[in-house]
Amino acid sequence: MLAFDFGLKRIGVAVGEWETRCAHPLEVVVEEANERRFARIAALVAEWRPMELVVGLPLSLEGEAHELTRRCRRFANQLHGRFHLPVRLVDERLTSAEAETRLREAGVHGARRRQAMDSLAAQRILQDYFEQSP
Repeated sequence: MLAFDFGLKRIGVAVGEWETRCAHPLEVVVEEANERRFARIAALVAEWRPMELVVGLPLSLEGEAHELTRRCRRFANQLHGRFHLPVRLVDERLTSAEAETRLREAGVHGARRRQAMDSLAAQRILQDYFEQSP
């Protein structure tokens, strides 16, 4: 499985397997142009051959949708349309905050923290999906 932490500037990516129910950070896609983003994602789909895709759905702390929620749903629909794979949406509240805390505790700062944070958030999204699924 591949999971995505969608952002307007960066998309964190994680990979995991149902058998182990364990997720790992993979990379961060830093392309701003849509076609280049999807070209990189297509390469990852070809390499990892996932059965399913998971996308973190950004909601307010109260669970309400906002502008980024709409854009994220559009991203999920584009993934489904391009790769013909099931796409699951998972509540991603506080995943970035958790990732930032983990990196700070590990002594990772500055640009390295920003770069790693999105893939760690994607890892948490996928791990949450594994833990919520029967």
